[in-house]
Amino acid sequence: MTDRFSGLLVVLDHDMRDDDAQPIVDAIKQLRGVVDVRGHVGGIEGAIAESRARRVLEDKLYEVLHPAPK
Repeated sequence: MTDRFSGLLVVLDHDMRDDDAQPIVDAIKQLRGVVDVRGHVGGIEGAIAESRARRVLEDKLYEVLHPAPK
C-alpha cells in the first residue's frame, strides 16, 4: 500500500517579500490538484532551527577539515 499525501511544503531558499513571492504562489496554484497556497511568515522558531542546523553543519565541516589525530 502506498502513502497518500494531503499536502506538500515548499521551502524558499531565502525570505522574500509577499509581493515578490506572488508569482511563485500564482504558479503553484496553476498546478493540477492544488486547492490552496498560502504564505507563511517566518518567526523565531525558524531562526532557531536554522541556527541549530548551521551549527551542526559547521561542526561536521570542522571535523572533516581538522580530523582528530589517531
